[in-house]
Amino acid sequence: MPQKEDDGSPKFGRLLIVLICAVLLCAGLTWLMATVFPNFPN
Repeated sequence: MPQKEDDGSPKFGRLLIVLICAVLLCAGLTWLMATVFPNFPN
């Protein structure tokens, strides 16, 4: 990823990266729980 995209709106770029990381983390945790505990919601 190029570092030059930061000078336009650094806060928005960082927020977007954090948001993507959070979504990936939540998806990974959900998949992990579904894999390790198949009957977790019950």
